[in-house]
Amino acid sequence: MYRYRGKIWSEADIERIRGIIAVAPGVDRAKLARQVCEVFDWRMRDGQLKQMACRVAMLRMQDDGLIQLPPSRAKPRSRISGADFTSAASDPQPNLDISVSELKDLRLELVAKGKPLRLWNEFIARYHYLGYGVMPGAQLRYFIKSEEQILGVMGFGGAAWKVAPRDTFIGWTASEREKNLHLIINQTRFLILPWVRCQNLASKSLAMAKRRIGKDWQERYAYTPVLLETFVDTSKFHGTCYKADNWTCVGLTQGRTRNDRLNTISVPVKSIWVFPLVPHFRQELLGQHD
Repeated sequence: MYRYRGKIWSEADIERIRGIIAVAPGVDRAKLARQVCEVFDWRMRDGQLKQMACRVAMLRMQDDGLIQLPPSRAKPRSRISGADFTSAASDPQPNLDISVSELKDLRLELVAKGKPLRLWNEFIARYHYLGYGVMPGAQLRYFIKSEEQILGVMGFGGAAWKVAPRDTFIGWTASEREKNLHLIINQTRFLILPWVRCQNLASKSLAMAKRRIGKDWQERYAYTPVLLETFVDTSKFHGTCYKADNWTCVGLTQGRTRNDRLNTISVPVKSIWVFPLVPHFRQELLGQHD
C-alpha cells in the first residue's frame, strides 16, 4: 500500500495506472491525470476531479520508481522567482505610511481567474520570501484592499496531511484524520506588500479572513471548514500578528519535508498556529455529530 496526496493506493491501483499510461503513450500529463481521476472517481467535495492533486501524486509515484510518466511538455514552474514573470502592474509603489483607522473601505476581495489571478501570482513571486508555488486542490485567494489600492494578498488551501502537534491538539486518530482532514484549511500565503507600512494591518486582515472564509469556502466547495492552520518560519518571524489575532501556537515542526524518508533534508523549523472557526470544532473533526 502507498499513500500519495492523502489517498491510499494499492499495488493493483499502481498497476492500473501503468496500464493507463501504456495505452496512451502520447497523451500529456494533464490528460493522464484527468483519466486517472475518472477511473478512480477521485473528486473534491464539490464533485470536481482532483486533477492537480493527481498530477502531484503521479509525480511522487514516479520519484519512487513506481511509474514512468511521459516527458513534460511544459517548462517546470512549481516554484519560480519574481524575475520569471512580472509586469508593471506589480511594480513597487510609493511608501504608504498610514494607520488602520485611516484606511477607507478596508476589505478582502476574492481573486478571480484571468488578470487578477496573474497579478496575485506576481505579487507572491516578487515579494513573498517563499516565492510562487502551485497550490493543488481546493483553494481561495484574496487581495487585501483599501478602496482600489491593493495592500496585500493571502491564500488558503488544503491542510498538511500529518502534523504531530496539531494532531495532538485535536486528539484524533489516523482514521479520523483521513476522513475529516478536509475540514481544516491552511493559510499557505500571507503578504503585506513591502511599501505598505501600517501597524496592525496584518492582524486586522486575519480577523477579516476568519469572518468570511467559512462562507466563501462553502459557496465554492459545498462544505464549511472548522479550523484554520498556518506555519510560520521561526528563523524569520515570531508569529506576532497571529498572536495578536488570538490564534494558538500548538508546537513546532521537526524541520523535515514530507518527502524526507531518510531524515536527511533539513528545512527551517516552523511554529504551528491554529484558529477554530466554529465552537465545537473538535467534535466535527472527530466525527462526533449530535
